Amino acid sequence: MGTTNSATSTTAPKLTLGRSGPNLTLKIQGDWNVRDTRRGEIDAVFSKLDREESAEALQVDMTNVGSWDTSLLIVVARTEEWCTKHHVKFLHESLPPSVESLIAISEEVPERKTGRETEKKASIFAILGNATLASFGGMGATLAFTGDTVLSFGRILRGKATFDWRMFWLTMEECSAKALPIVGMISFLTGLIFAFVGAIQLRQFGAGIYVANLVAVAMAREMGAIMTGIIMAGRTGAAFAAQIGSMKGSEEIDALRTLAISPMDFLVSPRLLALCFMMPLLVLYSDLVGILGGALVGLSFLGLSWAQYWHQTVGSMGLIDIATGLIKGAVFGVIVAMAGCERGIKSGNNAAAVGDAATSAVVLGITWIVASDAIIDVVQEVLNL
Repeated sequence: MGTTNSATSTTAPKLTLGRSGPNLTLKIQGDWNVRDTRRGEIDAVFSKLDREESAEALQVDMTNVGSWDTSLLIVVARTEEWCTKHHVKFLHESLPPSVESLIAISEEVPERKTGRETEKKASIFAILGNATLASFGGMGATLAFTGDTVLSFGRILRGKATFDWRMFWLTMEECSAKALPIVGMISFLTGLIFAFVGAIQLRQFGAGIYVANLVAVAMAREMGAIMTGIIMAGRTGAAFAAQIGSMKGSEEIDALRTLAISPMDFLVSPRLLALCFMMPLLVLYSDLVGILGGALVGLSFLGLSWAQYWHQTVGSMGLIDIATGLIKGAVFGVIVAMAGCERGIKSGNNAAAVGDAATSAVVLGITWIVASDAIIDVVQEVLNL
């Protein structure tokens, strides 16, 4: 890029510094290009600037400039930075319009626009305060989303909602048969690990047969539901966030609102209901596969017979244990679906924001799964269930 001043002939670039009372003048002359620019002379002028006594303002005289390229812009930008650093007023009106517009474009870079490069480090109290306010803001948004979900179910029950049945059945398929392999593998390994840990301790007391009790109760009440919930948070919750976030980025959600179709009714409720219905079945499947994993250890490592292992398993589990796991599974399904859909709807409109929404949905889902599991266990203990 360059321009030519017809009043001057082609000459070497020159930079001189002058002073008029409290004001400084930086006079730029000649033809400026990257090849002929002499860095040493420029540094010498700026060293002289540093030695100047306090000044009120600095203007740039470019009346005798010929052709120029980015090397001239670098000098002007460096001059402006010097003025900012030394609290000297930089007279933009002294610049030609073409140069001033290019300098203005360079200052639109976020770091220069917001001053993040020179931002002072916040105190620990400011950091804690901002984190607390952000937490309360996030809780408020989550509660508002939960309220919208409840209102959506109310419209569905009254038959006044635009419910996407196609998405409902598709989500049920995604959360059932297609999820069985990964749920089965993780549950089998979980039962296997529990049996090994129990066997190492119980075998010291000649009570290795009670490994069956340990695996059965642990899988039915806790691990079956928790492991299934975590798997679905990473598999399905992230998918919900990515799908809805992509729809928001392509303005499909805005199009639904334009057509007077609630995104909660059309996008969120089908996914939430489908996952809530399928999670208890996945948890039951997880319990059975986990018990089989424990049986493999009991039969091969402890020398138990299948009849012994089965008798101990059936005798240790009750309907309360199984029902607890199934209830937890339904609760975890609601948590995973709400986390994924909420993060998707609040996602930004670009690819990076969709990725952040998917990651946030997984983290939020797993966090609330563990927290809600602890709450349910405390309630059970209080009720003596």
